[in-house]
Amino acid sequence: MLKLRTESLNFESFIAGRLALSRGKSFTKTIVGIAIAAIAISLAVMLLANAMITGFKKEIHSKIFGFWGHIHISDTNYNRDFELRPISIADKYYQELKKVKSIDYQKPVKFLGFELPEKYRTVKTKGGVEHIQPFIIMPGLIESSSEFQAILFKGINEEFDWKKMQRFIVMGRGLNPGTEDEIVVSKIIADKLGLEVDKDVIVSFVKNKNKIRRKLHIVGVFNTGLEEYDKRFVMGNMNKVRELLGWNESQVAGIEVFLDDIDDSEVITEYIYNYILPNNLYAERIQQKFPSIFEWLKLQDINEKVILQLMAIVAIINMVTVLLILILERTNMIGVVKALGAKNWQVQKIFLYYAAIIIFSGQLLGNVLGLGLAWLQKTYKFLKLDEQNYYLDTAPIYISWPTVLWINLGAFLVVLTFLVLPTFTINKIRPIQALRFK
Repeated sequence: MLKLRTESLNFESFIAGRLALSRGKSFTKTIVGIAIAAIAISLAVMLLANAMITGFKKEIHSKIFGFWGHIHISDTNYNRDFELRPISIADKYYQELKKVKSIDYQKPVKFLGFELPEKYRTVKTKGGVEHIQPFIIMPGLIESSSEFQAILFKGINEEFDWKKMQRFIVMGRGLNPGTEDEIVVSKIIADKLGLEVDKDVIVSFVKNKNKIRRKLHIVGVFNTGLEEYDKRFVMGNMNKVRELLGWNESQVAGIEVFLDDIDDSEVITEYIYNYILPNNLYAERIQQKFPSIFEWLKLQDINEKVILQLMAIVAIINMVTVLLILILERTNMIGVVKALGAKNWQVQKIFLYYAAIIIFSGQLLGNVLGLGLAWLQKTYKFLKLDEQNYYLDTAPIYISWPTVLWINLGAFLVVLTFLVLPTFTINKIRPIQALRFK
């Protein structure tokens, strides 16, 4: 009896390749085409979802941290009663903050996502402190000829890094460090009160139950897109509020700390609090100070996981169905190959190789479609958002190539793994019955 020579020839992949290249019946071509299209669409949706959600989170993070920094330092009691309490930037700790670079810390050892008890390894943070800048925030009123608006006046000094804020300036410019009478207002406040650049405005504060009015000159308008900040904050020279509070030149309400890498925020916050700050000061991550918006951002991770899982399920169901149809259609061929001496697992491998070719073809098309649409959105920004609800006016895109690789590899392996089960139907096909199958 004629036997297949499998020792020197990988005949499974050879036959799978011939099946993929053969024209076959129009029905088969249609089924395979649908499978490739389904894989392509599923992968494209995965890539787009990841690019948009990652871009969305990065843009929101950039806005929040650009406005507030990564860590806030203030008087310990201020976090309890919200009364303005001065801290001194003339003390030694202030200069030590600027010198914080990469630090060593103990990180729990994980195995398969679970922490091993009492197992730690020493690692370094990705960076340290990039920049620090003091601030004073004081409530007040900003007035126009016919209306007024309650505000929070954020006083800054010459250490303020305008490069981080420049992207939000939509009209005019930032503050001149040497001028105390300048002010930058948000677009929301400017639109509501009819304020314009190069115009004067009255800002009022309350001191000892007395209303104190100051005439300030508007030099710029900013728009972060974060409505809860834009509708309340204006920025000016901190000396304007220092004199009202009776503080000296070294006293501020708090310090904003900017880091080289956001992933280090928890470790560096603990380090600063435990080893640098005096007992009367407190270090707090922005995620702790404004938890609601960061909790909302975490929900986007859940949305991404749901989308990826749904698309994977769609691809799996589609490929299982297609593979079963292909096996049934090739029953006669299966009988011939078995009659020539092929084992069940060898015939299974033929169809798994065939399925792998279909998946790979779909992924090629899916990458072109998904990454192409992502590039178009990043370049032309045709997909618009409601800035009041989403904090952005266009859907942002951020493509992480390692993530693209992992999505492709993960999707390929997951779908192919699930296809092993339907190939066991081949074991039930008997050569004699298969050869009679029409």
